[in-house]
Amino acid sequence: MTTEDQRWRDPHSTGEPDEHGRTAGQTAARGVRATARGTVAAARGIGRFSRFAARQARRAADAEGAGESGLNRLIEMHAFNTAGDAAVAISLAGSLFFQVPSADGSSSRESVALFLALTMLPFAIVAPLLGPLLDRIAHGRRWAIGATMAMRAFLCWVLAGALPDQSPAMFPAALGVLVCSKAYGVTRAAAVPRLLPRDFTLVKGNGRVSMAGIVGVALCAPIAGLASLAGPEWVLRWAFVLFVIATIGAIRLPAAVDSSAGEGTVTMFSTEEIQLKPGLVRMPASVSYALRANCAPKWLYGFMLMFMAFLLQEKPISGWSPTLLLGVVAGSAGVGNFLGVTAASLLRRIRPAVTVSAVLVLDVAVTLATALLYSIPLLAALGLATGLGSALAKFSLDASIQQHIPARNHASAFARSDTTLQLAWVVGGFVGIALPLNARLGLGVACAVITAWAVYVLASRPGARRTSAPSVAGA
Repeated sequence: MTTEDQRWRDPHSTGEPDEHGRTAGQTAARGVRATARGTVAAARGIGRFSRFAARQARRAADAEGAGESGLNRLIEMHAFNTAGDAAVAISLAGSLFFQVPSADGSSSRESVALFLALTMLPFAIVAPLLGPLLDRIAHGRRWAIGATMAMRAFLCWVLAGALPDQSPAMFPAALGVLVCSKAYGVTRAAAVPRLLPRDFTLVKGNGRVSMAGIVGVALCAPIAGLASLAGPEWVLRWAFVLFVIATIGAIRLPAAVDSSAGEGTVTMFSTEEIQLKPGLVRMPASVSYALRANCAPKWLYGFMLMFMAFLLQEKPISGWSPTLLLGVVAGSAGVGNFLGVTAASLLRRIRPAVTVSAVLVLDVAVTLATALLYSIPLLAALGLATGLGSALAKFSLDASIQQHIPARNHASAFARSDTTLQLAWVVGGFVGIALPLNARLGLGVACAVITAWAVYVLASRPGARRTSAPSVAGA
């Protein structure tokens, strides 16, 4: 029998029926139909869950007077914004901006160092340029917020066309998305105080908005995951849709966002002093203290992620895989951040000065314990404390700025504070990738740095010294 005859007699390569009476073509068709039905069923399930969760989220957004004050609209818009940012991050995973460090030695460390440097570029633009510009258009905050959304929608569409071919347009488009994202954070933070319900504190309001971002990511990430099956460019097109919806939400924000009521007045400044220095505003001692205190958890966060990423891959704890260990550290940090956001959104009152001081002490204690008794439970505790402390400290700083800095200077204040904290994160990351891969040595250095900084910050807290030189923030 010839090969041709064998091929024609093979039921898997011809139209002959198999033992179940089906031809190969019929079997393939049934498989395709089953796959299609499964995909449609999964999409319907995700859709039903998303609609149910969206209704519950909207009900929560309207609670406690947020519907009457207009804060609910900012909450809903922020959910779409954060979901869009998450979709962009998913689409760019594995590119230059999101390389995962490997155990290849110096080459991977150079790539991570380049990534850390690139993260500073958006802040280098936002702080000196966009911050003062946004201050000058305070009466058009809604349009400023909407512009950051619309620009990201446009750039996501451009990036979707550039990403598959790794076009040179990919890099400026990705950088533009990051810059607009940071500019949005500045304008959004400046708008929150004008939409607070009567019984809301600033910390609680900021926490409620951030919680909406987590919900938005949870609802839209499954759709981004399905889109990624067709390619990263389709995830970017999904981000385009999310940013378009967020742009409409920004335009629909209440007119109170643009209100000038109360601008330029703050109890600790005299009107004459502000008029004598219209381009310069003294940073209140409480804000300066909160900013200095925030540098410690941010530095520790950057150090922990970078140092542990290399250490656990090259020298994992006996009996544990590097991937699982990295998951424990990163997952604990994520849980800590979630708990911090939840606490800020639910607690009725948080004192910013007390909170940042407690975070400093917690970071020192957990870092010291991990350095002395290096183990998996303490690594998880370090990640949890770092995420929790970073979230609570940042909410406290935002509340201090919103309360003590004149409204007309909010954008510059937030831009400069965010730049300072990002610099602390980057410096911590650089230290993490520069140190030898020895657990006790690296964590000992981190403990020494955090302890020294905590002593300096606590010694310079408001009221600790009778005389202190005030710091200045350019508007």
